[in-house]
Amino acid sequence: MTSLDEARTLLREFPVVDGHNDLPWALREQVRYDLDARDIAGHQKAHLHTDIPRLREGGVGAQYWSVYVRSDLPDAVPATLEQIDCVRQLIARYPADLVPARTAADMEAARAEGRIASLMGAEGGHSIANSLGTLRGLHALGVRYMTLTHNDNVDWADSATDEPRTGGLSAFGREVVREMNRLGMLVDLSHVAATTMRDALDATTAPVIFSHSSSRAVCDHPRNIPDDVLERLPANGGVAMVTFVPKFVLQAAVDWTAAADENMRAHGLHHLDTSPEAMKIHRAFEERNPRPIATVSTVADHLDHMREVAGVDHLGIGGDFDGTAFTPDGLNDVSGYPNLIAELLDRGWSKADLAKLTWQNSVRVLGAAEDVAHDLQATRAPSNATIESLDG
Repeated sequence: MTSLDEARTLLREFPVVDGHNDLPWALREQVRYDLDARDIAGHQKAHLHTDIPRLREGGVGAQYWSVYVRSDLPDAVPATLEQIDCVRQLIARYPADLVPARTAADMEAARAEGRIASLMGAEGGHSIANSLGTLRGLHALGVRYMTLTHNDNVDWADSATDEPRTGGLSAFGREVVREMNRLGMLVDLSHVAATTMRDALDATTAPVIFSHSSSRAVCDHPRNIPDDVLERLPANGGVAMVTFVPKFVLQAAVDWTAAADENMRAHGLHHLDTSPEAMKIHRAFEERNPRPIATVSTVADHLDHMREVAGVDHLGIGGDFDGTAFTPDGLNDVSGYPNLIAELLDRGWSKADLAKLTWQNSVRVLGAAEDVAHDLQATRAPSNATIESLDG
């Protein structure tokens, strides 16, 4: 039996929990949620990284669908609600394959049924518009993590890719973390500044996640996780979910990406735009400036290092498919996870360790957040604090 055969066998028992997939945003951008125009029951290779046949081929058993909206949108809250509605439409449209999940028990039930547990994560604190009531509303609709920032600062937290303003978390930011703990909503520290990571770890009483981040020691990009933060995960109980985005995993891609992003802006486009027009400009730039290629081995290097620092009990996978213009060779779309598992088998990872990476760690961390919430809700009322009352 080849390593790839072994990987596929393992994934049938312990499928992948992927921490971050931007299919809802891709559907918004490409077809304004016209699910007939992007029917993921069949292959959508020409348009998307994600469809049901490739999710099945990739051994995906649970997916956190990102309900991301851009931080420069004037109406982030209604746009986030539209994203949530998109996920609910997808689940309703494909009930043989997708099933809603809000708890760790729901995830295990979906695995037993052979369906893909569909959870949601909000990407960026701008989606709550400085309102703890809005945070609770997102949780009530099924959102089970919130990334504290996206690429820009919010009023109460610093982003990894913006100029420092708060110095980490403000007093209101710490209250957001505490309220997320009380709700059982995972605090996601992808995209945030290292100062924000440390402040959140100081403030939280529940495990945190990094839904799609890799190692800064392996690739020095501010979106990645410093070793001192990884070292804190065992005490916290959290999970760092390695991402596949080439500009976060391959050092040679960092400078290339900066030039490519500037090229997009020079054409009047947002650097994260993945529309057909934007991709045509991307490809033309790439023809003139060959792109450094990340591979499955590149991603495995991150996991090897993260395992050394944080331990295998604190690792997961968050590919960021349909949220990136480029992907590594061998991890071209959601069908590629077996290639990564095969690479790790070849590097000596045991099947028990790989079961933790793919399934067990991510299910455990959601269950642990639920346990913390159960205890907190017995002693703490919902917070009605405002940013004005705490931050002035």
